[in-house]
Amino acid sequence: MPKFLQKRWHGYYTVWAFALMLVLVIIVTRYNWALGIVSLCLVVALCYAVLKKEMDFRKKLLEYINGLSFRVKRVEGEAINTLPFGIVLYSEDRVVEWNNRFVCTMFGQKSLVGASLSELFPDLMPLLAEKRDGGREAHKDGPKEIETEIQVGELHYHLILNTDERLIYLYDVTEMVVLREKYEAEKLAIGIIMMDNLDEAAQGMDDQQRTSLIAKVTSEITEWAKHYEVYLRRLSSDRYLMMLNYRSLQELEKSRFVILDEVREMTAELKVPMTLSIGLGFGPDSISELGELAQSSLDMALGRGGDQAAVKAGQRLSFYGGKSNAVEKRTRVRARVIAHALRDLMQESDKVFIMGHKMPDMDVIGASIGVLKAAQMYNVEAYIVLPGTNPSIERMMTQVQKDEKLVERFISPEQALQLISPHSLLVVVDTHKASMTIEPKLVHHASRVVVVDHHRRGEEFINDAVLVYMEPYASSACELVTELLQYIHEKIQLTPLEATMLLAGITVDTKHFALHTGSRTFEAAGFLRRSGADTIQIQRMLKEDLQEYLAKSDIIKHAKMVYDHIALAVTSPGTVIPQLLIAQVADTLLNMTDVVASFVISERPDGLIGISARSFGKMNVQVVMERLGGGGHLTNAAVQLKGTVKEAEAQLLEVLAQIEEKEGLFE
Repeated sequence: MPKFLQKRWHGYYTVWAFALMLVLVIIVTRYNWALGIVSLCLVVALCYAVLKKEMDFRKKLLEYINGLSFRVKRVEGEAINTLPFGIVLYSEDRVVEWNNRFVCTMFGQKSLVGASLSELFPDLMPLLAEKRDGGREAHKDGPKEIETEIQVGELHYHLILNTDERLIYLYDVTEMVVLREKYEAEKLAIGIIMMDNLDEAAQGMDDQQRTSLIAKVTSEITEWAKHYEVYLRRLSSDRYLMMLNYRSLQELEKSRFVILDEVREMTAELKVPMTLSIGLGFGPDSISELGELAQSSLDMALGRGGDQAAVKAGQRLSFYGGKSNAVEKRTRVRARVIAHALRDLMQESDKVFIMGHKMPDMDVIGASIGVLKAAQMYNVEAYIVLPGTNPSIERMMTQVQKDEKLVERFISPEQALQLISPHSLLVVVDTHKASMTIEPKLVHHASRVVVVDHHRRGEEFINDAVLVYMEPYASSACELVTELLQYIHEKIQLTPLEATMLLAGITVDTKHFALHTGSRTFEAAGFLRRSGADTIQIQRMLKEDLQEYLAKSDIIKHAKMVYDHIALAVTSPGTVIPQLLIAQVADTLLNMTDVVASFVISERPDGLIGISARSFGKMNVQVVMERLGGGGHLTNAAVQLKGTVKEAEAQLLEVLAQIEEKEGLFE
């Protein structure tokens, strides 16, 4: 502060001093008028001098304040322009009205005044339109702020938008983003590689040939691991531990785990080519949790038939490969172990409930009757849960109704919910998804659940099942149950009706033993024939209705070819046909010349849109259906969607286009 300001006489002190002097002048004048006049003159002169000094002070003070204001404004403008972050003011029509120098440097321009926000920040416009998407309110009643990250060139900026003041702040966060990306790229992922059919591929080989085969495959895996910077550690003759970072994991996903094809092609000369299954876990910081994720991913890959990779990253679960059918196990050791475990569970239960998937087919009914027989062999009270009949099982249920004792074992879902107890056992056949069962509430109420299924494992699964028998190589659930029956009791004796129902399930799922059959399929069928299964009766149950045949022909007539080898049939809006008929049309289309895969779309009686997919193996229709929310096998899959047939067709074509672009539709 200037010295003249420090020495100033302030306000009331000066006034009181002059008042006192004036009183003294008046007193002096009363005693001596001459001396009073002289004193008055001196006081007036002094007053004049003080007032003049005060005027000079005020003038200098005003000049000082004006000069200081000018300097402050100049420094303020310079400071705003040289701030280490950007400021943008925009108008109501979203045009820049003012910006500081930082923003000009960002875009490499002298001025951005008059530029549109949509041109400068295109990613901001959706957020600006919605005002709150991706943002937060600074205060409950205060100005609304939206925060996001944008990229300009190679630099990253944190953007804060104040919608009330029409003000944008921009902070350079490039260094932080680079560090974050580096941190994410270097996060640890753990995986397990397994030769999932080593015993089958090496069967018949001597020790030297087996060792040579393992060494050959190991060498291929090692070279692949080095190429993608993966640390590989051998755990056993057929299992390896993988450790890698997220960057390497992304590269593996981009390559779609080419090692799967390389090992299969390298061992193609074998009677059973060697295949790999890979499970990878990424996301948690805990090493133990990563290991558990890797193991569960491997279980998922094996449950889907092997020859594929499953990657679980947080909530994301991705599958790669799976282009070959599951290899049939030549030993029945697992079937015997499962049969004994199921027997023990049944004996420990007060009741056994058997349930399949919604809209049950012959495979569900046949397998359920087989499990019912197993429970009856140990005098355990058992029931089959069935809500009613449908066209696909109507003739089968007509045959079942001829056996009064068997009919009594069929109950509704409501009855099952009333009868189930904490000591009851629930056996789920022909599906492993709780949401797909006839009554999902039963799955949640049951304290113990057993799963017997032949489908490839999907993302949804009954995780708390006490016993799981999933074999994707099997033709049907009836085949699996038939094998279990041969080990579950020493003196198992099926009635002709029970054997016929089981064989009917196998016949339907194999299309009269034309698809999905292995040696064990025929062995199961042979056992059922020896037990009195009536093939003529099965043919009667599978006879086609003339009207249904004509309806199929009408749908096939409007089929078209896409991608040269895919037959696609879509029914007219409003046309309602049962799921069985949709599947039959897909099977018929697959028999046409040059057709590698077929898809049929139609509205079902329950109001949903059904899609049935079939192939001979050169195209994985399971992957297509999974992307739409369904599932199944490599050659046989389906899905149910909400909406219209046109919307379902558009979704299907979009998925096919995506697969064709990324990896190709055909093997």
